[in-house]
Amino acid sequence: MTTPPPGLRERKKQATREALREAALRLAVERGPDQVRVEDIAEAAGVSPRTYNNYFASREQAIVSAVTADREARIAAAVAAQPTGVRLADAVTEAVVEQYTTTGEHEHRALLLITTRTALRDAFLDTTAGIEPPLATALAERLDDAGTHTARVLAAGVAAAVRIALEGWLQPTGNAEPAGSFGAGGLVVPSGSLSDELRAALAPLAPAFDAAERRTQP
Repeated sequence: MTTPPPGLRERKKQATREALREAALRLAVERGPDQVRVEDIAEAAGVSPRTYNNYFASREQAIVSAVTADREARIAAAVAAQPTGVRLADAVTEAVVEQYTTTGEHEHRALLLITTRTALRDAFLDTTAGIEPPLATALAERLDDAGTHTARVLAAGVAAAVRIALEGWLQPTGNAEPAGSFGAGGLVVPSGSLSDELRAALAPLAPAFDAAERRTQP
């Protein structure tokens, strides 16, 4: 089934969101994240602070969105595009790894900021929850699972695994704090291969994906 193109209203909303993302990242790079106010981002994007609040709850969300924009939808689309002969656990893993490890200069600038501010890191980690809704829809279609909770549970597991992988990858200097418990500030140093971290975190979900697929087979 072909998805109809977005209407004029939706295109305007997308354009506004993109303008806010771009303004937030540009101002954060120029001034430093701590010197950027919501009012500054709204003005640079040509909208009111009230309009800004319709899209983002904080400046951190807007800055982080420059690197995470539409990633959740792309993961779901990549899974949905795989033929049924491809093992579902592999399709999900490859989609997640590709979307989290393929970055351009634009995303790289945002990641550099994220690794220097705790608030940005926390906002970055929080975005993983957004994986669940679109991925659950894609999994439900693949598994013919409209009437049970299997797709949602699997998608929630993927979101949690990605967050755990990112927490392991983004460690404060000195690694003095336990995983999942971050301090008030300080430099964050990416540790090891993000691809390896993601694959290791997603691996325990493979048996659940396999079992769900077997239930759909005649």
